[in-house]
Parts: sequence; C-alpha cells; structure tokens
Amino acid sequence: MSFSWTPHRFAGGALALDVANSVILRFDVARSIDRFAEPAQFAAFPQAATAFSAERALFGALTPVEDENQAAFLALREAIDRHFRAEAEGQPSAGLLAELLEAAAVLLRQARSPQSLEAQTVHSALRLLALPEPERLKICGHCGWLFLDRSKNKSRFWCDMAVCGNRAKAARHYRRKKGEPE
Repeated sequence: MSFSWTPHRFAGGALALDVANSVILRFDVARSIDRFAEPAQFAAFPQAATAFSAERALFGALTPVEDENQAAFLALREAIDRHFRAEAEGQPSAGLLAELLEAAAVLLRQARSPQSLEAQTVHSALRLLALPEPERLKICGHCGWLFLDRSKNKSRFWCDMAVCGNRAKAARHYRRKKGEPE
C-alpha cells in the first residue's frame, strides 16, 4: 500500500509527535495502519518532514533512518507515543520517561548524522520534555493523534481543524438532523 505524506500528516506541531502519529487509528486493531510497515516510507517520511514539519527550521533537510537503526527507531516511536500520551492524559510515569530516555540514548549512540531522522526525532522529543506549558500537549478528540495546542487560549480540540475538526462537526450536524442525542 502506498501513502502520500501531506501537510495534515504533520499536524502534531513537533517532529517527535508526527513520528508517533505515523500509526493511523492506533487503538482500533481492525483498522490500524503503521505507515512504517512499508519499508519505502523510511525514505519518504524524512523528505515530507523536511517540507511540512512545524520544526523544519530547526533541522533542515533530514536524512532517512539507517537500515540497521529501523527497529530502534520504531521502539523510540512507541516510547514517544506512550510517554507523551500519558502526559497528555495527566498520568505521567517515571517508568515511561525512563523508557523514552533509554530509546533516545540507543539511537543517539547509533545515529551517523545529526541530520538523520532518528537523531532529530530524539532532539524533538527532548524539546518536548522541556515544554514550559505541558498542558499544551493534547490528544485529538477525533483521530487520537498527539498534538501541541499552540492556540492563544489553549482551547484547540483537534489536531487539524481542516480534517478532524470538519469531520467531527459534520458528524455532529448529521446526528442533530437525524434527531439523535449528541
């Protein structure tokens, strides 16, 4: 299955969150899709992140994950998701933080270039750990992706208003028209 990396796929607001969000419908086992299950995506993702990531000014052109680092990169992705999802849910865990830092250390030791996707994903995750306002880290009410709420009043509910926000509003409108409770 071939994927295209569109700007919506980088709605997380941080490279580390965009990497974590590369699993579509993570908690729906029947419909879940891991975009990195297709090996070609290890080359396509860095190109798209260089064009669309909110942090692209911090890292410039990214290089793909080295073949020998792919398993460690996927372990980092899962550690990022578990840690920051727990943080967003208000349930921080020292164990999840340790797991994230261990996965980050493994990749930093193995990364051949500071411009590699794996090295820059680690740096992005470390920046998120130092986030001055951790309440800005949220989970999309529609798709379940992690994102940074950069709105002035911290009231953003969806990762991307143009996609998830519109879908949620359309579904609510449809239910109202049918006379169903919200």
